[in-house]
Amino acid sequence: MCGIVGFVGPGDREILAAMMQSIAHRGPDASGTHVDDRLHAYLGHLRLSILDHQGGAQPMWNETGEVGIVFNGEIYNHVELRRQLEQRGHIFKTDHSDTEVLVHGYEEWGNDLPGRLNGMFAFVILDARRNRIFAARDRFGEKPFYYSHKRGFFGFASELRAMSHHPCVDQSLDSKALQKYFAYGYFPAPHSLMRGVRKLPAGHRLSYEIDTGELSIAAYWRFSIDADEGLCDRPETELVDELAHLLQQATIRRMISDVPIGVFLSGGLDSSTVLASLCANGGGRQIDTFTIGFREPSFDESGFASEVAGHFGTKHHEMILDLEAAKALIPEVLSRIDEPLGDASLLPTYMLCRFARQMVTVALSGDGGDELFAGYDPFAALGPAAMYDRIVPPALHRVVRGLAERLPPSTANMSLDFKIKRSLRGLSYPAAVRLPAWMSPLEPNEIAEYFDEPLDVRELYSEAAVLWDESEGKSNIDRAMEFFTRIYLQDDILTKGDRASMLSSLEVRAVFLDNDLVAFCQRLPSRLKYRNGDRKYLLKQVARRSLPSGIVDRRKKGFGVPTAKWLRDFPAAIPQTPVPGANQRFAEQAWLNHRGCQDDHRLFLWSWLSLQYKIKPTTSGVAAYDDRLSCA
Repeated sequence: MCGIVGFVGPGDREILAAMMQSIAHRGPDASGTHVDDRLHAYLGHLRLSILDHQGGAQPMWNETGEVGIVFNGEIYNHVELRRQLEQRGHIFKTDHSDTEVLVHGYEEWGNDLPGRLNGMFAFVILDARRNRIFAARDRFGEKPFYYSHKRGFFGFASELRAMSHHPCVDQSLDSKALQKYFAYGYFPAPHSLMRGVRKLPAGHRLSYEIDTGELSIAAYWRFSIDADEGLCDRPETELVDELAHLLQQATIRRMISDVPIGVFLSGGLDSSTVLASLCANGGGRQIDTFTIGFREPSFDESGFASEVAGHFGTKHHEMILDLEAAKALIPEVLSRIDEPLGDASLLPTYMLCRFARQMVTVALSGDGGDELFAGYDPFAALGPAAMYDRIVPPALHRVVRGLAERLPPSTANMSLDFKIKRSLRGLSYPAAVRLPAWMSPLEPNEIAEYFDEPLDVRELYSEAAVLWDESEGKSNIDRAMEFFTRIYLQDDILTKGDRASMLSSLEVRAVFLDNDLVAFCQRLPSRLKYRNGDRKYLLKQVARRSLPSGIVDRRKKGFGVPTAKWLRDFPAAIPQTPVPGANQRFAEQAWLNHRGCQDDHRLFLWSWLSLQYKIKPTTSGVAAYDDRLSCA
């Protein structure tokens, strides 16, 4: 796990050094640079050493010194690829570096290289033979990749903050991206907070022709459900066997390392199944597992994690905290994250990563399980929502929603009034945008009021709407899985995991996102994932073979913190940096209503607060990006 930066065009070594220093937390073990004076190309790499400590230094080059790479991630099938490349005559200098496989793989397969990789990655290759930059991002976006392009300049980095250190990058805030941020709670790719910076979407590759300045971007892979109904004719035990095998295979692949590895353990189905898969061929006594808990029962899951750890006999590490101690970390975490994020579970995720990093350098996670096996609450709401649409006319819906809004707000974790109000909010919008509207910090009419301009709902949620339309003819369960996997997973869940772990210099590996496991899930009909109200049906059948029934069947709780309660009195003084193009009075009124217990604006206020830590006023009066990493 590492950090990468670089540019082609105007700039110098001092700018490169500043870009690297801003993301030094991503690679504390070593650093390396390369400058090509002929091409005006600059590459920088920060290394968190996981594989081949001696031979894995970057930038790394081929035998002639004409093809070099900076790479962030891990390639789990690098041994098989190395074998293929050696059979084709490639000579390797390193013992077992996955980075060198990418260098020779590009020489052999060119643009087809990313499609052959099973792993998480963002890399940039400088091809001095062709005066070309080639880059790619993994299938789901586990590893970040930001870039900026304009006449005579191309720049890239693992984090937005590094881009802010190059004078060619427009650091003013993108108002359209901000509207989408308040519509989703995150910045959907390719949007970013900065006007001059874009995200390379997951599953895409990029090439930049240095001589002409031409930039081209293309998808090499997209997640799509292609259900094979014939699978339902096979004995269920065969499908359970196959899924169990794929989970064990994915887990074993992610154990490659020259440093200590542990497992995140929440006591939920996904992380417990990861641990069970790892222990399938032996005991768990040499496996380190990690959990954090809270003294407040409604937010604590540590007892379930301890039960699972005891079941497998792991070396379990547990840290129990008071929620007020977690609250005190808000300024540190929000100032250090790279880009604003409306997901408050970033805070406990960071605390877990920081705790685990005291003992290990790599941790396995259960990220992706909810997306691939229909685990979220909205999956259960799809059927009732369709029925509601058929029997409740719009006028009556408005009355019902108006009555629900009178329910007194609660600060409890996923309280009943919160669920009712959220559900009725989503039902106010067409099916194509209902999923993000259910979870949005602000609904479209509120965003229009906040930014004081008319907004088209489909344009605001264009990413979700286009995906929904492309999936016409599929079941609503499958369409929802494509939304959660292609948009929410990439831009919320995996972004949160990357930033929280990298702030602690910890590598996190998502077992469920293995190529072979995902291919199997893509073929599974929806009734093998969601059956008669039972979410994650087939995954649960695998889990029943090795986990206590109380773990398999318990209700999903989520990794939450009491943001509604905290925001009643935190921060003491409401920050006043204006959001570009937005009505400051709107935000102030939301704060007053929330603190007066009149309304529950937790999602908007957390998103707004997160944004405040990343913007600063300028002498021109236009707000710009603020890199406050050094303020932590």
